[in-house]
Amino acid sequence: MFSHYSGGHRRSATFLTTHLASHGYVVAALDHSEVVAAELTRRDGETAAEQAARIDAVIASRVPDVRFLLDYLLSRWADARPGDSAGQVDSAESGDGAGPGDDGAADIRIDPERIGLVGHSFGGWTVLATPDVEPRVRAVAAFGPGGNAHPKPGILPLTLNFAWSRVVPTLYLAAADDVPIPLDGVYELFDRTPASKRMFVLRRADHQHFVDDVEGEHEAARAMSDPGPAAWISAAMRPITELSSGEQAHLFVRGLMLGHLDATLRQLDAAERFLDGDVEAALAARGVDGFAHRT
Repeated sequence: MFSHYSGGHRRSATFLTTHLASHGYVVAALDHSEVVAAELTRRDGETAAEQAARIDAVIASRVPDVRFLLDYLLSRWADARPGDSAGQVDSAESGDGAGPGDDGAADIRIDPERIGLVGHSFGGWTVLATPDVEPRVRAVAAFGPGGNAHPKPGILPLTLNFAWSRVVPTLYLAAADDVPIPLDGVYELFDRTPASKRMFVLRRADHQHFVDDVEGEHEAARAMSDPGPAAWISAAMRPITELSSGEQAHLFVRGLMLGHLDATLRQLDAAERFLDGDVEAALAARGVDGFAHRT
């Protein structure tokens, strides 16, 4: 399941979701409540108190969104067919109203014992917060997640408790030159995360290096004129010409994310060896400048 950044949408990282689907994973994403619920949208003339209440409501909606989608996927096609293995259900590939056996619906099987969450930015915080209350999660990956103890001005005031009742293998992917979510903040979250965990960093990369159109989204963010407390962000961003390309970023994310899921959900020894090996050399062989953060 994929969780998007603040104000984003479910198709913000199709470079990754389609890649995972091509390797046999069922991938689901939704537009989070803040982009579809009218009561959570910003309004002209909003007072400080109203804004604070709305932001609190946006934050509070995130984990329930994930649990809603998970419930939907596992319950809508929960009727096992004769001879099905225990712990598996049927799903449909796409389309509202489609179910097992419906014309045009693919026969996809979801294993409720192998549920992974991946998110970027606010979505990264979302997937790290979900295991506090959701026991069905078996693996997590967070890209440039919020939630560190000292958020920058204009960044959502998120907190993480890591009150996990079990070990949830976790992957962190970070950008070395991330302006709104600095690398030190991700290191802090990594250090607080219950084992087992891994972290990899893409050099010469910023916060938009985890979305589809890296170059376009980065330069659009740099051109923004926000009069609020986040106004400093665009001025602090480096031109994309000084940073890693979108192609390099996508190789970084796709390879490490697939390795993480294959190692944790499929228990593939080859994936485990890859992640524990010389990842920096493997990335460099593909023109990607990244490194592993180890403690």
